[in-house]
Amino acid sequence: MQHKAVSIRAFIGAKDYAVSRNFYKDLGFEEHIISPDMSYFRVNDEIGFYLQEYYVKDWVNNSMLFLEVQDVEQHYETFQQLGLQHKYAGVRFTPIRYEDWGMEYFMHDPSGILWHFGQFNK
Repeated sequence: MQHKAVSIRAFIGAKDYAVSRNFYKDLGFEEHIISPDMSYFRVNDEIGFYLQEYYVKDWVNNSMLFLEVQDVEQHYETFQQLGLQHKYAGVRFTPIRYEDWGMEYFMHDPSGILWHFGQFNK
């Protein structure tokens, strides 16, 4: 079967919904409020995720998202300059790792969601 997909969107939870909403807006995501307890955050028309006012520790602590970027080194520097690890409790960044397939760095959001920001070799 061949899918004619347009996008894929993950659902993630938030330990403190208001804090997470502000965090993702500070990261540069555009928020579209769906309901009082759910928003869609997007980077462009095809890339985004749903943030919910819902928290189950085991689920959130095991949630990971991978966002492919064009220039991971520039992306890392830009995010470091935002200083979000000082503004939001629990936010931390792991330096860029260089792998056979490309490079990536990690970020934990205020709830514990693990983000991978990566760039594949061409």
